[in-house]
Amino acid sequence: MMLHRGMNTVPANLFEWESRLSVLREMLHGATQGRGRLALVSGAVASGKTRLLNSFAEQAIESGALLLEVTGSRAERELPFGILRKIFDNAAMPPDVRSEAVTLLSDIGPESTAAARMHVMSQISSVLLRLVDERTLVIAVDDVHCGDDHSLQFLLHLARRVRQARVLIVLTESPRLRQQQLTFHAELLRQPNCVRMRLPMLTEAGVAEALSNTLSAPVASRLAPECHRLSGGNPLLLRALLDDWRAGGEHGEALQRPAPGEAFAQAVLGCLYRGEPDVAAIARGVAVLGDGRSPRSLSGLLDLNAGTVEQGVQDLHECGILEHGRFRDEVARTAVLDAAPAALRHDLHARAARLLHADGASALDVARHLVRARQDGEPWTVPVLREAAEYALLQKETDVALRCLEHAHHVCEPGPTRTALKARLVSVAWRVGPAVAEGYLPSLTEEAEKGWLAPRDIAPITSYLAWSGRLDAAADAITALNRTAGPGATDGGDPAMSAALSASVQWLTMLSPPLRDRLPTLGAGAAKTTGSPHDVADLAHAHAAATLSAAFTEGRADQAVIEAERVLQRYHLGDNTLQPLVIALYALVVVDRLDLALSWCERLLGECSSRSVPAWQAMLSAVRAEIALRQGDLQVAAHQARSALAQIPAPGWGVGLGLLLSALIQAETGMGHHDEAMALLEQPLPDGLFRTVPGMYYLRARGRCHLATGRYHAALGDFQACGELAESWRMDTPLLAPWRLDAAEAWLALGNPAQARSLAEEQLRRGAGEARLRGGLLVVLARTDQLRRRLPRLKEAVEVLEGGDDRIQLAIALGELGRAYRALGDFNRGRVFVRKAWHVAKTCGAEPLCRELMPRQGDSGELAPTPVQPGGGDAEPQRDVEALTEAEVRVALLAAHGNTNREIASKLFVTVSTVEQHLTRIYRKLNVKRRRDLPAKLSDSSLTGTV
Repeated sequence: MMLHRGMNTVPANLFEWESRLSVLREMLHGATQGRGRLALVSGAVASGKTRLLNSFAEQAIESGALLLEVTGSRAERELPFGILRKIFDNAAMPPDVRSEAVTLLSDIGPESTAAARMHVMSQISSVLLRLVDERTLVIAVDDVHCGDDHSLQFLLHLARRVRQARVLIVLTESPRLRQQQLTFHAELLRQPNCVRMRLPMLTEAGVAEALSNTLSAPVASRLAPECHRLSGGNPLLLRALLDDWRAGGEHGEALQRPAPGEAFAQAVLGCLYRGEPDVAAIARGVAVLGDGRSPRSLSGLLDLNAGTVEQGVQDLHECGILEHGRFRDEVARTAVLDAAPAALRHDLHARAARLLHADGASALDVARHLVRARQDGEPWTVPVLREAAEYALLQKETDVALRCLEHAHHVCEPGPTRTALKARLVSVAWRVGPAVAEGYLPSLTEEAEKGWLAPRDIAPITSYLAWSGRLDAAADAITALNRTAGPGATDGGDPAMSAALSASVQWLTMLSPPLRDRLPTLGAGAAKTTGSPHDVADLAHAHAAATLSAAFTEGRADQAVIEAERVLQRYHLGDNTLQPLVIALYALVVVDRLDLALSWCERLLGECSSRSVPAWQAMLSAVRAEIALRQGDLQVAAHQARSALAQIPAPGWGVGLGLLLSALIQAETGMGHHDEAMALLEQPLPDGLFRTVPGMYYLRARGRCHLATGRYHAALGDFQACGELAESWRMDTPLLAPWRLDAAEAWLALGNPAQARSLAEEQLRRGAGEARLRGGLLVVLARTDQLRRRLPRLKEAVEVLEGGDDRIQLAIALGELGRAYRALGDFNRGRVFVRKAWHVAKTCGAEPLCRELMPRQGDSGELAPTPVQPGGGDAEPQRDVEALTEAEVRVALLAAHGNTNREIASKLFVTVSTVEQHLTRIYRKLNVKRRRDLPAKLSDSSLTGTV
């Protein structure tokens, strides 16, 4: 609980310094008895000298002494007798004495000699000493080090005359004195009646005691260590820290930690401005360099001599602002920098950069100052900034890398070097998100058309342009580069340019087949690639494009797998290889090698998590969503797709949005979240999407959503549009889009089985080697067949799909097979297959399919009894089996397969006693006497699917 006692009742810094007050009280007592005293109190800025003096002054007044208080001012340092005049201007001074002193001072002019001044000071001293006839005189001068020389001479003169007078002089000073004050200081200390006191900063115990004046003892004890660390024991900073703590602790403040805020920042500036002028400048220098332990560096930065710098740094340590050459908290450092005029701050950073560069500092340290200087740099800064950007990326400081590259780009003159910087800037900006890189692409395209783009940057920049939907701009840039390079460059004359243009053409035609007609036809030499390390990006893009093209080609699945693994093994995750690696993963997905795709995708996602690159994580999450979708894991697919959208908002996905939305729409549709799926269809689409492969994926997903929500004509239109695109691209392969299968399902929904059958048979003639496609086609054909001809097709479909990864298609086929058995009156088999289909669909999260399979099914999985239809064969065994509960069926099947009671208990996670009880009931319901009779009652081997 808070104890709200006034902070000003006892000064926070007097708890540990009560002994100083006691000394001053004893000196006052001695002065009252005619033994004049002189106290010299020194301490760093904000150490509490003024509070100590004020506290003593109150006690002096209470004792009946005549108190004359004066405060020195740096602004009045050049005013002769400034402090002396203030002594006589004091409100407690008798008017007649003041008048006499003013008259004496008026006789001293600028031309007065030292002897004349001394004569007047002697007279004024006599005037003051007459006051002690009635009561003790106390003269208190705060910040005497700011006094003028004449007043200091007077105080020294007076100190020599008060040894036998009822006078106490109390002076406070800074430990740092001007050269002119050293004599005054030394002469004071020579006086036998002078006592010197030094005020240190508060210890941790002192901080705790000061806090306990306002807070409860437990809270004060808890906060003291952190408060002492942040304030250095400086009372002014401690009070400010407490103010910030109160301001941010309206709720549960006893549990909060002290955190420097606005009050603390202002207190730091107050300490600086109360010190010597060069201290504030030195503090700025330390704030800029980040370390004040090198006087030589600070001296060069600030144009101050090393002695002055050392003294200033010492002052900053003594007042608690610095510790080991650094600011105790970033709030203090920021406050010092922000208080400086912007022009001065920028100039200091520019000077710091030059100084560090000359001293051989690291490129990153130099660059941090260059980007903060906000000035036009010199040519030497460009390579330094480029190198610093790469080091910043290694340290996961992407924002710093971007600022370094932006500054280097700003400084560099137009030409190939500047274009290379911009290309690197685009690749780094992509780490944050493609939208961040958007602003640089138009001008980069113009520079590419001028021939300034280096071969190593052509393929990556082409992929960025294509991603953003600038397909025509990418094609134009390739055409212009090909024209600028000349015929020899792409026909063996320039291998680097040849490889770059070839890779870019392959990439663009892979992503957008219609661009074949716009892109140049390169010579045979253009297809060759070099082994130079600089060609990694070209090779990666060319290999990945060729891999996906092979995946879309019937009969080349094995070759596509080999090429995809080669890409994934050869190229490390990086700015210029991310998209090729993603395409290689998609190639594995297309050819239905989901196991390999998942393994590689998880490995790359693990690398991303340790590198904190949102765009990379998002793109790989999109691939992970597609893998999960094709495996039938709808919840994982939706989660991964949503995660990808959270890391890169939809507008930043470019044409890649088609792939991401395709997975998400189909996942939401499959889970029965139709409202969410329809809302996704309202998402604005990027220009040029339907000229790309991702656009075809999106069209199919939209059609599947329409089909699931009863919009059959709209679905058929989307599927036919996929077919038209595939034919116009000369890529009519089901691996790209199984549009005939989709359209057949739409025709079935529209009540036209003949058209559905025609499309399914046509696709089978064209080829359907993939398990998912062949299984789906067989199911469609079975739906169009007569009842007794369905079973062979459906059994084949189930057999094919059980060898694949698509569990949803398997659930559909199992459900159709179960319905077929039921329709034929074989309810036992029908029940088993439908139940198995339901369990598969349930594990996929396909709730609509679950409801379709078992409309009377509860979430528990218990199936309502199915009535026996006439002509169903042996009805009595059927009724016996259906009399079993779900748990009893599982126990019966395991027992029929020879498992012991203990093995059954282990597999079903129940006790042996429970198994025995189930078997007793099973024997009674099935009318058997022993375990070996069970196989005869449960003879259908397909029953094992329910376990």
